[in-house]
Amino acid sequence: MNWLLEALLSFIAAASFGIVFNAPQKTLVSCGLVGMSGWLIYRAYFLAFDDSVQASFAGAFAVALAAHILAKKFKMPMIIFSIAGIIPLVPGSKAYNAMRNIVENNYLEAIAFASEALMVSGAIAMGLVFAEVLMQLFFKQQAKRMQKKSA
Repeated sequence: MNWLLEALLSFIAAASFGIVFNAPQKTLVSCGLVGMSGWLIYRAYFLAFDDSVQASFAGAFAVALAAHILAKKFKMPMIIFSIAGIIPLVPGSKAYNAMRNIVENNYLEAIAFASEALMVSGAIAMGLVFAEVLMQLFFKQQAKRMQKKSA
């Protein structure tokens, strides 16, 4: 699949989930852009290092950073952008294949799919948390600088 098509499809997925999530209409394009950026970073990292767990972490980290920036710009909660933005990264096919293999009594293959889905989900959560911590430290430093300037 080429990069342009992947960018378009991830944009549509994230923006569409923004509609389902009932995000304000003026933020739908931004939700799509956040999802698209997270997916493209995921794909670039995956192609470079061939590790879906680390690539998911990198994509989720980028989603959270972009969500923070857009939350400040639109003066809205970050969750509006981050939830819609992580949708392209969610390992739905791995979870589906795990359940399908359980139904078909292929337990060893089911465990492999389920463990990868769990690791990718954990990496997404860690990427979001690490970006949150980084942004909080950045905002704290920025507030200290502003206090020093005004004093």
